[in-house]
Amino acid sequence: MESLFALLSPSAFLLAFAITAVAGLVKGMVGFALPMIIVSGLGMFLAPELVLAGLILPTVTANCIQALRHGPREALASVRRFRVFLIVGFVFLVGSAQLLRSVSDATFFLMIGIPVSFFSLVQLAGLGFTLREPNKWIEALIGAIAGFIGGLSGIWGPPTVAYLTALNTPKAEQMRVQGVIYGLGALALLGAHVSSGVLRAATLPLSVALVVPAMLGMWVGGRLQDRIDQRTFRRVTLVVLLIAGLNLVRRGLMG
Repeated sequence: MESLFALLSPSAFLLAFAITAVAGLVKGMVGFALPMIIVSGLGMFLAPELVLAGLILPTVTANCIQALRHGPREALASVRRFRVFLIVGFVFLVGSAQLLRSVSDATFFLMIGIPVSFFSLVQLAGLGFTLREPNKWIEALIGAIAGFIGGLSGIWGPPTVAYLTALNTPKAEQMRVQGVIYGLGALALLGAHVSSGVLRAATLPLSVALVVPAMLGMWVGGRLQDRIDQRTFRRVTLVVLLIAGLNLVRRGLMG
């Protein structure tokens, strides 16, 4: 605990705990947005490197649970189906993770805030593209974008959700596929940032501590998932993400 409070004050930790619990709640209900909410929230009072270190273990844990919800066999089938996305995304994630320390705080916030804001606006406007069947070239392109952004920020949800939505993926399968993609991506992120030095002995206690609120929030979100109107909640979630994304853009432009 002493090593944890060497990183941030008790009040800052309680705020980080609450933000992560909200992120877990949203994750449990709609299957994504945990790292986006953590980065947007914690980024208001913590340094980018500490934010990224903090979200790694909660993200790994949450997505492994989501991926295996229907059993290992179904998860493996999803890996085979989206193998191009996963392979290309992994390569770009590992490469971009090594660039984190050469990126300024302003650039970091803009690289997260712009895609999050764009994704939210597109979804709220009901826009997007539709694919009748999977396209390997498009899948590789979106995997590269998701991996590059994910290596720098821990966020690869927006392009992933956009691609799965374009394929009209059924809800249950989309939840599982998102868990598989995000889970494997989070494991790759874990390895990449152990190598980059972002996740180390000094920052590990924060990441371990934030697993608890993430799991509590995800459990509550999962219980509520079938009890409320998903379209309404998804819309509210997107509004929250838009506000958070625009705030990150503001921080990137104005400091």
